[in-house]
Amino acid sequence: MTTAMGAALRRIQLGNALSAFGSGFTVPYLYVYVAKVRDLGASTAGAVLAMLAVAALVVLPLTGRAIDRRGPLPVAVVGSVSAAIGSLGIGLSSTEPLVIAAAIALGAGIAVIQPALATMIVWCSTTLTRSRAFATQFFLNNLGLGVGGLVGGLLVDESHASSFVRLFGIEAAMFLVLGAAVATVRLPRAPKVEDAVPTEERAKGAWRAMFADRRMVWLCVLGFVLFFACYGQFESGLAAYATEVTRIPPASLGIALAANTAAIVAAQFVVLKLVERRRRSRVMALVGMVWTVAWIAAGLSGLVHGAQVVATTLLISTYALFGIGESMLSPTVAPLVADLAPASLIGQYNSAFALVKQLALAVGPAVGALMVGHGMYVAYIGMLVVCALGITALSLWLGRMLRPAQDNPHRAVASLPAARVPAEAEAVACSA
Repeated sequence: MTTAMGAALRRIQLGNALSAFGSGFTVPYLYVYVAKVRDLGASTAGAVLAMLAVAALVVLPLTGRAIDRRGPLPVAVVGSVSAAIGSLGIGLSSTEPLVIAAAIALGAGIAVIQPALATMIVWCSTTLTRSRAFATQFFLNNLGLGVGGLVGGLLVDESHASSFVRLFGIEAAMFLVLGAAVATVRLPRAPKVEDAVPTEERAKGAWRAMFADRRMVWLCVLGFVLFFACYGQFESGLAAYATEVTRIPPASLGIALAANTAAIVAAQFVVLKLVERRRRSRVMALVGMVWTVAWIAAGLSGLVHGAQVVATTLLISTYALFGIGESMLSPTVAPLVADLAPASLIGQYNSAFALVKQLALAVGPAVGALMVGHGMYVAYIGMLVVCALGITALSLWLGRMLRPAQDNPHRAVASLPAARVPAEAEAVACSA
């Protein structure tokens, strides 16, 4: 991460990375812990996972208004405290009502943190440095999750509930570290977005104003397809297809997930250099083509009978290709949301896009699990190939609506008169 991002941005990124590290301790084991270790049953474990999503869907429509009225910093702190309480609550709960209540607090806290941090990153970056800032956040988030998962696997013992309590305690502590990190940040008095400082005079009808922005509406449609076709399938449809059709053992599925993280960590900054100065719409369109190949590879892995090594390789390649696509999206989608937002609605736009992501993550696993569970394997792969091709088509169409400065900020700055370039290219000086 370059020094141009400033001390404040580095502090935000470090806090986010540590909270991701804490989440990595618990994400793979939440279902097993509730259902088996606490002996609350599969239905309660399913309810806990559902409440994480439901809580997010409830609070996200209100989050943008809070960010734009009060600023992202207090919202991020409140979200961190809520997530810490929820995480520790899950670890200590031994009854169904308590564990569900804790899941609601955790889900609401995480949902609030995401758009608040995104808005803080926007405030502490310029149009030119924003892609690198979001790419760094995505890289550190995945690195933290991966390392946390590995360390958590060494500490966990299914026969001892205390080992799981330790994991949830670590996660809670990391959320509090995130809250402390952002609480000590001094945001710039004049963010590098015109009139970005929230005021009480914020325009009424924020949702109506956003829905009137056809570029943002189109980006939200594209975002739903993106998250539905990738993240929404990782732990449901694709995992079920891998075990039931490709017939790979659970251990190999773990390797496939590790390949996804490894691809992101290894490729993120290489990919960033390749795409940072290119049109964002073309980069997103290319992601659709990469994921089309990924889903075709997944389909072929179920057809290679009698050659398990080939089938497993194809399936692992699917996850790795998804990682390449994700590393291309991180420096394009989130910065584009920020650049589309009117000055007084940055929090609203970030929260709305987070809501779209959450909806896709709620619908995607349900559709994927239903189709694979009913043996609709060909239709399942076919649907996702169409979705991937749709990403390409939607991205190209969106590119026709974007202004040059929104689609390719670097080219837009290069075309400015020489006297104006330094002002546009100057990195924000966020003080600690």
